[in-house]
Amino acid sequence: MKNMTITIKNENDIAQMRVACRLASEVLDYITPFIAAGITTGELDRLCHQYMLDEQKTIPAPLNYQPPGYTPYPKATCISVNDVICHGIPGDKTLKNGDILNIDITVIKNGYFGDTSRMFIVGEGSILAKRLVQTTYECMWRGIDQVRPGAQLGDVGYAIQLHAHAQGYSIVREYCGHGIGQTFHEEPQVLHYGQPGTGLKLTPGMIFTIEPMINAGRREIRTMPDGWTIKTRDRSLSAQWEHTILVTETGHEVLTLSAGSPARPAKSAAA
Repeated sequence: MKNMTITIKNENDIAQMRVACRLASEVLDYITPFIAAGITTGELDRLCHQYMLDEQKTIPAPLNYQPPGYTPYPKATCISVNDVICHGIPGDKTLKNGDILNIDITVIKNGYFGDTSRMFIVGEGSILAKRLVQTTYECMWRGIDQVRPGAQLGDVGYAIQLHAHAQGYSIVREYCGHGIGQTFHEEPQVLHYGQPGTGLKLTPGMIFTIEPMINAGRREIRTMPDGWTIKTRDRSLSAQWEHTILVTETGHEVLTLSAGSPARPAKSAAA
């Protein structure tokens, strides 16, 4: 991968990205109280969409998003429940006690994209579900902790992989983090596995997502007939968390933080 394909953000870009990313996180703050047994994923999507349009004056980036070879994505958010890894299309599925779900939000504000996701557990989750959700959160932060000028993307992937595998979990390899700015998906691709000391060298002004998808079972995936929804092949639970990260002169800044963001784990740094 050549450095020339990476868009280095200037001060104005960074200021705009701080706004867009905070707003994306605030959608998750807003929707959190509504997540309970009995609500449908379609209703959660409707509430998020209405909040973006009416309160934030933002545009939901997923709505009608159409990469080559795909049909247009039909909703404002992605909501992935239980064995859905990513790109779950909200609809008539009713949440029940014990479900786990990821809500993935990308908003556009003044032409800049902010992208983040969180996991939620409906009611009292199983020990397995809680452990998977927590470990995936720790994996994301271990990856984030590697981000600094001079570090390499392989360092990020390796830190995530090391922690996930130590807990007996697998990492989805077909999907990864990505650069982001005035485009939804830019270079670089940010793999959630790898070898330290390999891959693109990080420089100040890069902005990208770290969004590991961790399965309780095997890593293999299957694509549903809608062409979007991705599930674990063995039907095991899957979890994902996502932040958007800026490489600074001295380290990194997590852009997708807001008042309701969960606290970082006490021991996120790699041992």
